[in-house]
Amino acid sequence: MSEVAQTALQIANSTERDVVRGPDAGFLWDFWYPALCGSEITGRRLVTAMLLEVPLVLGRTSTGKAFAMRDSCPHRGIPLSYGRFDGQAVECSYHGWKFEACTGQCVEIPSLSSQDKLRVERIFAGHYPCEERDGYVWVYMTAPGSRVPEGVPEAPQLPVFSEKFKITRLSCEIPSHVDQGIIGLMDPAHGPFVHQSWYWRSRRSIHEKEKHFEPIPNGFRMSRHEPSSNSAPYKLLRYFSGEATTTMIDFVLPNMRLEEIRSGHLWFSSRATVTPVRRDLSRIDFVAAWNLVRWMPLVVPIFRVFAKKFLKQDQQTMIQQAEGLKHNPHLMLIDDADRPAKWYFALKSNLLAARSDGSTMVHPMHGPVTLRWRS
Repeated sequence: MSEVAQTALQIANSTERDVVRGPDAGFLWDFWYPALCGSEITGRRLVTAMLLEVPLVLGRTSTGKAFAMRDSCPHRGIPLSYGRFDGQAVECSYHGWKFEACTGQCVEIPSLSSQDKLRVERIFAGHYPCEERDGYVWVYMTAPGSRVPEGVPEAPQLPVFSEKFKITRLSCEIPSHVDQGIIGLMDPAHGPFVHQSWYWRSRRSIHEKEKHFEPIPNGFRMSRHEPSSNSAPYKLLRYFSGEATTTMIDFVLPNMRLEEIRSGHLWFSSRATVTPVRRDLSRIDFVAAWNLVRWMPLVVPIFRVFAKKFLKQDQQTMIQQAEGLKHNPHLMLIDDADRPAKWYFALKSNLLAARSDGSTMVHPMHGPVTLRWRS
Protein backbone atom coordinates (compact mmCIF):
# COMPACT_ATOMS: atom_id res chain seq x y z
CA MET A 1 0.00 0.00 0.00
CA SER A 2 1.33 3.45 -0.90
CA GLU A 3 2.20 6.03 1.74
CA VAL A 4 -0.69 8.24 0.59
CA ALA A 5 -3.15 5.36 0.90
CA GLN A 6 -1.83 4.48 4.36
CA THR A 7 -2.26 8.09 5.45
CA ALA A 8 -5.80 8.13 4.10
CA LEU A 9 -6.69 4.99 6.02
CA GLN A 10 -5.16 6.31 9.23
CA ILE A 11 -7.21 9.49 8.97
CA ALA A 12 -10.34 7.56 8.00
CA ASN A 13 -9.95 5.21 10.95
CA SER A 14 -9.79 8.10 13.40
CA THR A 15 -13.17 8.23 15.09
CA GLU A 16 -15.63 11.01 15.70
CA ARG A 17 -14.59 11.04 19.33
CA ASP A 18 -10.91 11.43 18.40
CA VAL A 19 -11.72 14.41 16.18
CA VAL A 20 -13.93 16.13 18.74
CA ARG A 21 -11.49 15.71 21.66
CA GLY A 22 -8.36 16.72 19.80
CA PRO A 23 -7.01 20.29 19.90
CA ASP A 24 -7.34 20.52 16.10
CA ALA A 25 -10.93 20.30 14.93
CA GLY A 26 -9.87 19.05 11.51
CA PHE A 27 -11.28 22.05 9.63
CA LEU A 28 -9.96 23.46 6.36
CA TRP A 29 -9.41 27.22 6.61
CA ASP A 30 -8.95 29.84 3.89
CA PHE A 31 -11.95 28.65 1.91
CA TRP A 32 -15.43 30.00 1.21
CA TYR A 33 -18.34 28.49 3.18
CA PRO A 34 -22.07 29.24 2.90
CA ALA A 35 -23.25 30.84 6.14
CA LEU A 36 -26.98 31.23 5.48
CA CYS A 37 -29.54 32.17 2.84
CA GLY A 38 -29.51 35.80 1.83
CA SER A 39 -33.27 36.00 2.38
CA GLU A 40 -32.62 35.73 6.14
CA ILE A 41 -31.02 39.18 6.15
CA THR A 42 -33.61 41.93 5.78
CA GLY A 43 -33.45 45.64 6.46
CA ARG A 44 -31.07 46.56 9.25
CA ARG A 45 -31.51 43.26 11.03
CA LEU A 46 -28.41 41.56 12.42
CA VAL A 47 -28.39 37.76 12.20
CA THR A 48 -26.03 35.20 13.68
CA ALA A 49 -24.40 32.09 12.29
CA MET A 50 -21.55 29.79 13.23
CA LEU A 51 -18.93 28.44 10.83
CA LEU A 52 -15.96 26.30 11.88
CA GLU A 53 -16.82 27.08 15.53
CA VAL A 54 -16.47 30.81 14.85
CA PRO A 55 -19.53 32.88 15.90
CA LEU A 56 -20.49 35.36 13.21
CA VAL A 57 -22.83 38.33 12.98
CA LEU A 58 -24.09 39.16 9.50
CA GLY A 59 -26.13 41.96 8.01
CA ARG A 60 -26.64 44.07 4.93
CA THR A 61 -25.58 47.70 4.53
CA SER A 62 -27.93 50.42 3.32
CA THR A 63 -26.47 49.87 -0.18
CA GLY A 64 -27.38 46.16 -0.05
CA LYS A 65 -23.90 44.70 0.48
CA ALA A 66 -23.74 41.73 2.85
CA PHE A 67 -21.05 41.70 5.56
CA ALA A 68 -19.74 39.25 8.13
CA MET A 69 -17.97 40.03 11.39
CA ARG A 70 -16.88 37.93 14.32
CA ASP A 71 -19.72 38.16 16.82
CA SER A 72 -17.54 39.56 19.59
CA CYS A 73 -16.64 43.11 20.53
CA PRO A 74 -12.83 43.42 20.90
CA HIS A 75 -13.37 45.59 23.98
CA ARG A 76 -15.10 43.23 26.44
CA GLY A 77 -16.21 40.34 24.24
CA ILE A 78 -19.97 40.88 24.32
CA PRO A 79 -21.62 39.64 21.10
CA LEU A 80 -22.02 42.47 18.63
CA SER A 81 -25.32 40.91 17.54
CA TYR A 82 -26.87 42.39 20.69
CA GLY A 83 -26.03 45.85 19.42
CA ARG A 84 -27.56 48.22 16.90
CA PHE A 85 -26.91 48.68 13.19
CA ASP A 86 -27.61 51.91 11.33
CA GLY A 87 -26.92 50.60 7.82
CA GLN A 88 -23.22 51.49 7.94
CA ALA A 89 -21.77 50.68 11.36
CA VAL A 90 -22.47 48.15 14.12
CA GLU A 91 -22.74 49.67 17.59
CA CYS A 92 -21.85 47.53 20.61
CA SER A 93 -24.64 47.40 23.19
CA TYR A 94 -22.21 47.51 26.15
CA HIS A 95 -20.15 50.69 25.67
CA GLY A 96 -21.30 52.02 22.30
CA TRP A 97 -18.13 51.26 20.36
CA LYS A 98 -18.90 51.46 16.64
CA PHE A 99 -17.36 49.37 13.86
CA GLU A 100 -17.64 49.91 10.12
CA ALA A 101 -19.60 46.90 8.91
CA CYS A 102 -17.62 45.99 5.78
CA THR A 103 -14.12 46.40 7.24
CA GLY A 104 -14.54 45.91 11.00
CA GLN A 105 -12.63 49.18 11.60
CA CYS A 106 -13.55 51.05 14.75
CA VAL A 107 -14.99 54.49 14.02
CA GLU A 108 -16.10 55.67 17.47
CA ILE A 109 -15.46 55.07 21.20
CA PRO A 110 -17.89 57.32 23.12
CA SER A 111 -16.03 57.09 26.44
CA LEU A 112 -12.85 58.75 25.13
CA SER A 113 -12.16 62.24 26.44
CA SER A 114 -10.32 65.08 24.72
CA GLN A 115 -7.17 64.07 26.63
CA ASP A 116 -7.11 60.48 25.26
CA LYS A 117 -4.56 59.73 22.56
CA LEU A 118 -5.90 56.30 21.55
CA ARG A 119 -5.94 55.88 17.75
CA VAL A 120 -9.48 54.59 17.28
CA GLU A 121 -8.91 53.79 13.62
CA ARG A 122 -6.24 51.23 14.55
CA ILE A 123 -8.77 49.06 16.35
CA PHE A 124 -10.59 46.37 14.38
CA ALA A 125 -13.28 43.86 15.16
CA GLY A 126 -12.92 40.46 13.51
CA HIS A 127 -14.01 40.71 9.88
CA TYR A 128 -14.32 38.21 7.01
CA PRO A 129 -14.76 38.62 3.24
CA CYS A 130 -18.40 38.12 2.33
CA GLU A 131 -20.16 37.59 -1.01
CA GLU A 132 -23.62 36.51 -2.19
CA ARG A 133 -24.02 33.74 -4.76
CA ASP A 134 -27.03 31.62 -5.73
CA GLY A 135 -29.08 33.06 -2.87
CA TYR A 136 -26.46 32.20 -0.22
CA VAL A 137 -24.22 34.48 1.82
CA TRP A 138 -20.70 33.03 1.60
CA VAL A 139 -17.96 33.85 4.11
CA TYR A 140 -14.24 33.35 3.50
CA MET A 141 -13.02 31.77 6.73
CA THR A 142 -9.42 32.68 7.49
CA ALA A 143 -7.59 30.72 10.16
CA PRO A 144 -7.74 32.15 13.70
CA GLY A 145 -5.04 34.73 14.22
CA SER A 146 -4.25 35.11 10.53
CA ARG A 147 -4.97 37.97 8.15
CA VAL A 148 -7.11 37.82 5.06
CA PRO A 149 -4.71 36.86 2.26
CA GLU A 150 -4.32 39.02 -0.83
CA GLY A 151 -6.11 37.85 -3.92
CA VAL A 152 -9.01 36.03 -2.26
CA PRO A 153 -10.77 34.05 -5.02
CA GLU A 154 -14.39 34.72 -5.88
CA ALA A 155 -17.01 32.78 -3.95
CA PRO A 156 -18.28 29.60 -5.64
CA GLN A 157 -21.18 29.94 -8.04
CA LEU A 158 -23.48 27.22 -9.32
CA PRO A 159 -22.88 26.66 -13.07
CA VAL A 160 -25.94 27.40 -15.23
CA PHE A 161 -26.20 26.96 -18.99
CA SER A 162 -29.04 29.18 -20.21
CA GLU A 163 -30.64 32.52 -19.40
CA LYS A 164 -33.94 31.05 -18.25
CA PHE A 165 -33.86 28.55 -15.42
CA LYS A 166 -35.40 27.72 -12.07
CA ILE A 167 -33.41 27.43 -8.86
CA THR A 168 -34.26 25.88 -5.52
CA ARG A 169 -32.46 25.38 -2.20
CA LEU A 170 -32.70 22.87 0.63
CA SER A 171 -30.70 22.29 3.80
CA CYS A 172 -30.49 20.04 6.84
CA GLU A 173 -28.21 19.60 9.84
CA ILE A 174 -26.36 16.40 10.71
CA PRO A 175 -24.79 15.63 14.13
CA SER A 176 -21.45 14.66 12.61
CA HIS A 177 -17.96 15.93 12.00
CA VAL A 178 -17.60 17.41 8.53
CA ASP A 179 -15.39 14.50 7.39
CA GLN A 180 -18.16 11.98 8.00
CA GLY A 181 -20.64 14.16 6.14
CA ILE A 182 -18.35 14.58 3.15
CA ILE A 183 -17.49 10.93 2.68
CA GLY A 184 -21.20 10.21 2.97
CA LEU A 185 -21.81 12.77 0.24
CA MET A 186 -19.53 10.95 -2.20
CA ASP A 187 -20.42 7.40 -1.17
CA PRO A 188 -21.70 5.49 -4.24
CA ALA A 189 -22.87 2.32 -2.49
CA HIS A 190 -25.48 3.46 0.03
CA GLY A 191 -28.19 4.42 -2.48
CA PRO A 192 -30.14 1.13 -2.71
CA PHE A 193 -30.26 0.89 1.09
CA VAL A 194 -30.76 4.49 2.26
CA HIS A 195 -32.72 5.87 -0.70
CA GLN A 196 -35.08 3.00 -1.43
CA SER A 197 -38.16 4.32 -3.20
CA TRP A 198 -40.21 3.73 -6.31
CA TYR A 199 -38.81 6.82 -8.03
CA TRP A 200 -35.15 6.13 -7.29
CA ARG A 201 -34.04 2.53 -6.87
CA SER A 202 -34.36 -0.59 -4.71
CA ARG A 203 -32.17 -3.47 -3.58
CA ARG A 204 -33.44 -5.52 -6.51
CA SER A 205 -31.83 -3.03 -8.88
CA ILE A 206 -28.28 -3.54 -7.56
CA HIS A 207 -25.82 -4.33 -10.32
CA GLU A 208 -22.14 -3.93 -11.05
CA LYS A 209 -20.97 -0.52 -12.26
CA GLU A 210 -17.80 0.80 -13.81
CA LYS A 211 -16.97 4.51 -13.61
CA HIS A 212 -13.98 6.50 -14.78
CA PHE A 213 -12.39 9.17 -12.59
CA GLU A 214 -9.82 11.85 -13.31
CA PRO A 215 -7.93 14.40 -11.19
CA ILE A 216 -8.94 18.06 -11.23
CA PRO A 217 -7.48 20.97 -9.20
CA ASN A 218 -8.22 20.40 -5.49
CA GLY A 219 -10.45 17.43 -6.28
CA PHE A 220 -11.51 14.69 -8.64
CA ARG A 221 -14.15 14.08 -11.30
CA MET A 222 -16.38 11.18 -12.22
CA SER A 223 -16.07 11.55 -15.99
CA ARG A 224 -19.14 12.21 -18.12
CA HIS A 225 -21.18 9.03 -18.58
CA GLU A 226 -24.71 7.76 -19.02
CA PRO A 227 -26.37 7.65 -15.58
CA SER A 228 -27.86 4.56 -13.98
CA SER A 229 -30.82 3.14 -15.82
CA ASN A 230 -32.45 2.24 -12.49
CA SER A 231 -33.10 5.89 -11.47
CA ALA A 232 -36.47 7.37 -12.44
CA PRO A 233 -35.36 11.07 -12.52
CA TYR A 234 -32.86 10.35 -15.30
CA LYS A 235 -35.52 8.43 -17.22
CA LEU A 236 -37.84 11.41 -16.87
CA LEU A 237 -35.23 13.77 -18.30
CA ARG A 238 -34.70 11.48 -21.28
CA TYR A 239 -38.48 11.41 -21.77
CA PHE A 240 -38.70 15.22 -21.93
CA SER A 241 -35.71 15.68 -24.25
CA GLY A 242 -35.99 12.58 -26.38
CA GLU A 243 -32.18 12.33 -26.36
CA ALA A 244 -29.46 10.52 -24.46
CA THR A 245 -28.72 11.72 -20.93
CA THR A 246 -25.22 12.13 -19.48
CA THR A 247 -23.95 13.18 -16.08
CA MET A 248 -20.63 14.41 -14.71
CA ILE A 249 -19.83 14.68 -10.99
CA ASP A 250 -17.01 16.70 -9.38
CA PHE A 251 -15.77 16.80 -5.82
CA VAL A 252 -13.75 19.90 -4.91
CA LEU A 253 -12.14 20.83 -1.59
CA PRO A 254 -13.14 21.81 0.94
CA ASN A 255 -16.65 20.38 0.78
CA MET A 256 -18.41 20.59 -2.61
CA ARG A 257 -20.08 17.96 -4.76
CA LEU A 258 -21.15 19.34 -8.15
CA GLU A 259 -23.26 17.43 -10.66
CA GLU A 260 -24.04 18.44 -14.24
CA ILE A 261 -26.69 16.48 -16.16
CA ARG A 262 -27.27 17.08 -19.87
CA SER A 263 -30.00 15.69 -22.11
CA GLY A 264 -30.16 17.41 -25.47
CA HIS A 265 -31.00 21.08 -24.86
CA LEU A 266 -32.08 20.32 -21.28
CA TRP A 267 -29.71 20.59 -18.34
CA PHE A 268 -29.72 20.13 -14.57
CA SER A 269 -26.99 21.54 -12.32
CA SER A 270 -26.64 20.93 -8.59
CA ARG A 271 -24.23 21.60 -5.77
CA ALA A 272 -24.16 20.03 -2.33
CA THR A 273 -21.88 21.35 0.40
CA VAL A 274 -21.18 19.94 3.85
CA THR A 275 -20.24 22.87 6.08
CA PRO A 276 -18.73 22.45 9.55
CA VAL A 277 -20.68 24.35 12.17
CA ARG A 278 -19.01 22.74 15.17
CA ARG A 279 -16.83 19.65 15.57
CA ASP A 280 -19.94 17.58 16.18
CA LEU A 281 -22.39 19.40 13.90
CA SER A 282 -22.44 20.05 10.15
CA ARG A 283 -24.98 21.42 7.69
CA ILE A 284 -25.78 20.15 4.21
CA ASP A 285 -26.80 22.88 1.76
CA PHE A 286 -28.21 21.72 -1.56
CA VAL A 287 -28.94 24.05 -4.47
CA ALA A 288 -30.15 22.99 -7.91
CA ALA A 289 -30.99 24.78 -11.15
CA TRP A 290 -32.56 23.49 -14.36
CA ASN A 291 -34.14 24.75 -17.58
CA LEU A 292 -37.27 22.61 -17.85
CA VAL A 293 -39.07 25.88 -18.50
CA ARG A 294 -42.05 24.39 -20.31
CA TRP A 295 -42.85 22.05 -17.41
CA MET A 296 -41.75 24.48 -14.66
CA PRO A 297 -45.07 24.74 -12.75
CA LEU A 298 -45.24 20.95 -12.49
CA VAL A 299 -41.57 20.10 -12.02
CA VAL A 300 -40.63 22.50 -9.21
CA PRO A 301 -43.03 21.27 -6.48
CA ILE A 302 -42.47 17.63 -7.43
CA PHE A 303 -38.69 18.05 -7.35
CA ARG A 304 -38.76 19.74 -3.94
CA VAL A 305 -40.84 16.93 -2.46
CA PHE A 306 -38.48 14.26 -3.76
CA ALA A 307 -35.33 16.20 -2.87
CA LYS A 308 -36.53 16.85 0.69
CA LYS A 309 -37.20 13.16 1.16
CA PHE A 310 -33.78 12.33 -0.27
CA LEU A 311 -32.02 14.71 2.15
CA LYS A 312 -34.14 13.48 5.05
CA GLN A 313 -33.02 9.92 4.37
CA ASP A 314 -29.36 10.97 4.41
CA GLN A 315 -29.92 13.04 7.56
CA GLN A 316 -31.57 10.14 9.39
CA THR A 317 -28.72 7.81 8.44
CA MET A 318 -26.12 10.30 9.72
CA ILE A 319 -28.04 10.67 12.99
CA GLN A 320 -27.99 6.91 13.41
CA GLN A 321 -24.31 6.73 12.50
CA ALA A 322 -23.50 9.36 15.13
CA GLU A 323 -24.95 7.03 17.78
CA GLY A 324 -22.43 4.37 16.83
CA LEU A 325 -19.48 6.74 16.57
CA LYS A 326 -19.96 7.76 20.21
CA HIS A 327 -18.62 4.35 21.20
CA ASN A 328 -15.27 4.70 19.48
CA PRO A 329 -15.57 1.90 16.91
CA HIS A 330 -12.77 0.80 14.61
CA LEU A 331 -13.57 2.03 11.08
CA MET A 332 -12.37 0.86 7.70
CA LEU A 333 -12.50 1.81 4.03
CA ILE A 334 -12.53 -0.68 1.17
CA ASP A 335 -11.74 -0.60 -2.54
CA ASP A 336 -13.24 0.35 -4.95
CA ALA A 337 -16.45 1.78 -3.50
CA ASP A 338 -14.58 3.77 -0.82
CA ARG A 339 -11.75 4.98 -3.02
CA PRO A 340 -13.31 8.49 -3.39
CA ALA A 341 -13.30 8.77 0.41
CA LYS A 342 -9.61 7.85 0.46
CA TRP A 343 -8.91 10.48 -2.17
CA TYR A 344 -10.70 13.07 -0.05
CA PHE A 345 -8.64 12.31 3.05
CA ALA A 346 -5.42 12.31 1.00
CA LEU A 347 -6.33 15.61 -0.70
CA LYS A 348 -7.02 17.19 2.67
CA SER A 349 -3.81 15.82 4.22
CA ASN A 350 -1.66 16.85 1.25
CA LEU A 351 -3.14 20.36 1.18
CA LEU A 352 -2.40 20.89 4.87
CA ALA A 353 1.14 19.57 4.39
CA ALA A 354 1.74 21.91 1.44
CA ARG A 355 0.43 24.91 3.37
CA SER A 356 2.63 23.99 6.32
CA ASP A 357 5.93 23.88 4.43
CA GLY A 358 5.07 26.18 1.53
CA SER A 359 5.43 23.45 -1.07
CA THR A 360 3.19 22.61 -4.02
CA MET A 361 0.29 20.35 -3.13
CA VAL A 362 0.72 16.77 -4.36
CA HIS A 363 -2.44 15.32 -5.90
CA PRO A 364 -3.11 11.74 -4.73
CA MET A 365 -4.26 10.76 -8.23
CA HIS A 366 -1.57 10.38 -10.87
CA GLY A 367 -4.02 10.12 -13.76
CA PRO A 368 -7.35 8.59 -14.81
CA VAL A 369 -8.63 5.70 -12.70
CA THR A 370 -11.38 3.16 -13.33
CA LEU A 371 -13.38 1.96 -10.32
CA ARG A 372 -15.91 -0.87 -10.09
CA TRP A 373 -18.55 -1.57 -7.45
CA ARG A 374 -22.11 -2.83 -7.05
CA SER A 375 -24.98 -0.50 -6.24
